[in-house]
Amino acid sequence: MYKFAVRYMIRRNVRAMASGDPGPLLAGYADDAVLVFPGTSSWGGEHRGKAAIESFLRRFLAAGLVGEVHDILVNGPPWRTTVAVLFTDRAVDGSGVTVYQNRAILFGRARWGKIVYQEDFEDTHKVEAFDRYLTQRSPG
Repeated sequence: MYKFAVRYMIRRNVRAMASGDPGPLLAGYADDAVLVFPGTSSWGGEHRGKAAIESFLRRFLAAGLVGEVHDILVNGPPWRTTVAVLFTDRAVDGSGVTVYQNRAILFGRARWGKIVYQEDFEDTHKVEAFDRYLTQRSPG
């Protein structure tokens, strides 16, 4: 039952994020959570604490990214839960052209229903190309 609930909450929270509301997803992180994003892009590094993770999520939305969950694996007891999510994110420009798409595995550790650690694994070259796209389209 616990694993079902975790999968349900992840899917629900990602749907809310895709609709522009990061609140439910952000509520799933512990106050001192760490989100690690790979590579040397502007997205990369360790985002420590809920405020830093909120900034990351809001930037995700501002960039026009939308995520989709394909599969979720949950293992372990509530006090030490391991989660792996197969995830796709993409961005579409104003004319409907997909300007970015990437697949990722989001690995996480949760304690009593709150994410304490998350590390994302995806093609960092695609992220760097998306960075260049965002830089070229922004005024100034």
